[in-house]
Amino acid sequence: MKWEVVYSKIIEGIRKYFNKSGFKKGVIGVSGGLDSAITAFLTAEAIGRENIIPLFMKAKFTSLQSQENAYELCKRISVELIEFDITDIFDKYLEKLSKKFIIKRIEIPEENLQARIRANFLMYVANKEKALVIATGNRSEILTGYCTLYGDTVGAIAPIGDLYKTEIYELTKWINKTKGKVIPSSIIKRPPTAELNKDQLDENELLPYRILDPILKLYVDEKKNKEEIIKAGFKKEDVEKTLSLFKSTYYKRIKLPVIVKLR
Repeated sequence: MKWEVVYSKIIEGIRKYFNKSGFKKGVIGVSGGLDSAITAFLTAEAIGRENIIPLFMKAKFTSLQSQENAYELCKRISVELIEFDITDIFDKYLEKLSKKFIIKRIEIPEENLQARIRANFLMYVANKEKALVIATGNRSEILTGYCTLYGDTVGAIAPIGDLYKTEIYELTKWINKTKGKVIPSSIIKRPPTAELNKDQLDENELLPYRILDPILKLYVDEKKNKEEIIKAGFKKEDVEKTLSLFKSTYYKRIKLPVIVKLR
C-alpha cells in the first residue's frame, strides 16, 4: 500500500461521512493503545481538532502506562482528554449479577461488560454533544471477531476498519515521519492489549499479527483455501484457528460500523 494514498482516502472518507450525516463533532474512546491513537489523529485531521472529544475510561485492569499514553497522545494532537473511572460501575454490575449468576473470576462475559459500560459513556457524550462515536477497530479484529459487540464496536464509522494491524504499524511509521512524531513511541512499542483482564495480550489470545494477518489476507483477500494456505508455509493449527475464528464470527461482522474502504 502507498501510505500517502491510504492516509488521503481515510481523511476523505471521514469527511464525506460527516458531511452526509450532518454532524461536526466526533467522540472517541482513547485507550492508550495504537488503534485509538491513530484513529484519533486521523479524525482530528479530517474534521478539525476542535471537533474531537476523546474519552479515557479506566477500569480495574487499566495500567498507568495506558493513562500516560492517552494523555501524551492528546497533548501531541492538541485535544483535551476527558477521563472517567468506570471501576465502581463495573463492581456494581458484578454485585447485582452475582445474585443470580456464579462469578468466580473475570472471564469473557465480565470482559465484555467493561467494554459495554464504556460504550454507554461514549454514546451519552455523543448524544449530549450532538456528535458521532468513532469506532477504533482494525481489520484483523473485525475478521476474527476479536471485539465486543455493542462494546468497542459501537460507533458510526470505523476509519481504520479496512487496515490489518500490521498495516496500521506501517501507516503510523509513515505519519510520524511525514506529519511529525504525533504518535508516541511508548504506544507504538507496547504489545497490543484490550486490558479487560489481568496480563491480557492480543497475540496470546489470537496469534502474533505477523502470522495472523498474512493468513487472513490469503483467505479473505486472495480467496485461498485451507490447503493452499498451509502449502504457503503456515502451520496447520494456526490456519485452522484463524479460519475457525473467521467463520464463527459472521454475526458480528454484519453489525459493525461503516468502514472506510481501501481495497
